[in-house]
Amino acid sequence: MSDILSLFPETYEASRERFRYNLAVIQKYWPKAQLSHHKIAGDEDLTIDWIHSAALDKNEKVLIFTTAEHGIEGYVGSAMQQRFIDKYLSRLDPRTTGLLLVHTINPWGMKHHRRVNANNVDLNRTFDWNKAFNKTINPAYDNLLDIIQADKPLKNLLLSNLGYYLKLVQKILQMGWPVFKSAYLLGQYRHPNGLFYGGGEYQEETRVLIDLYRQSFNTYEQVLHLDMHTGYGPRYQMSMVNSMYESRSSQEFVENFDYPLVVAANPEEFYAISGDMIDYIYAMRQNEFPDKKLFATAFEFGTYGDKFRGKFDMPRAMSFENRLHWQRGASDSLSAQVKYSFEELFNPSAPDWKAKAVQDADLAFEGILKAEGYC
Repeated sequence: MSDILSLFPETYEASRERFRYNLAVIQKYWPKAQLSHHKIAGDEDLTIDWIHSAALDKNEKVLIFTTAEHGIEGYVGSAMQQRFIDKYLSRLDPRTTGLLLVHTINPWGMKHHRRVNANNVDLNRTFDWNKAFNKTINPAYDNLLDIIQADKPLKNLLLSNLGYYLKLVQKILQMGWPVFKSAYLLGQYRHPNGLFYGGGEYQEETRVLIDLYRQSFNTYEQVLHLDMHTGYGPRYQMSMVNSMYESRSSQEFVENFDYPLVVAANPEEFYAISGDMIDYIYAMRQNEFPDKKLFATAFEFGTYGDKFRGKFDMPRAMSFENRLHWQRGASDSLSAQVKYSFEELFNPSAPDWKAKAVQDADLAFEGILKAEGYC
């Protein structure tokens, strides 16, 4: 168990240092591998780091591994990336397979234990292929403003919880669960202080990743992309979440990967996302590189679960953390409780959860690498 727990870093800095140290490990297999970074604008020492190497003989395939698109989720993402490096990297064929490992798409969010970047933008709502950032998308979100962006500050957590749950139940009864879930999670481009805000233009972090993806398509004939997330879904069963543009069915992937839970990012199987990064990669392939082979997926490690707690406590934890961020004067005790709930939503502390998450990742790694021809 101690080996498993050591995979999970305590700080952004520790995670980045470990990632950079991995260059020497990777160079044993890809001698020309290089470490690059992009410094995020501002005074803090925050960087998007990546290690890349072309194949040694022929650039047939590339494996892309990304973490921390939602900053705080990078602690689990870092653990899974390290697990992959430790256990699966040596099984790839460097002669024909290139490598692109990206550490922390959203370093500000990981450093500050927030899901968004410094502009309060959810980076997984910014990958809009048409650059429309349409403010009319998801009008139903406005029905949730009184619980997400309530003007009344958080003062007493017990009373705030009671009031929130009453309003939440009322919203769900009025809208119906499918409409509520879509309104809450789809994304929106009107309210900069709200949740799942996609901004009005590509973010700095978004542009860096877009350039890396385009370079990969230009260089390789086959792209396999694994992206790490936490939060939604069953607590003790990681969901493999595919793009709504993936032509193969979820059941086909269950059978081909020998993995029990595969869903598509649509309202029927998971939830739809406006500006989703994985969808963007499929759009790039379709519009610019139609002859290239692609499979991209997200690992979603559920935390609060998909029953009562997941449906009610997940939106509460996110809404309270968002409100706390914008208000001033909250007590230290209240702030600590709100931040703890938020941390547990995306970076659970329970050792048994971490062990099961690694077990699920191992099963998925095995199935994907074999089925996609990478080992």
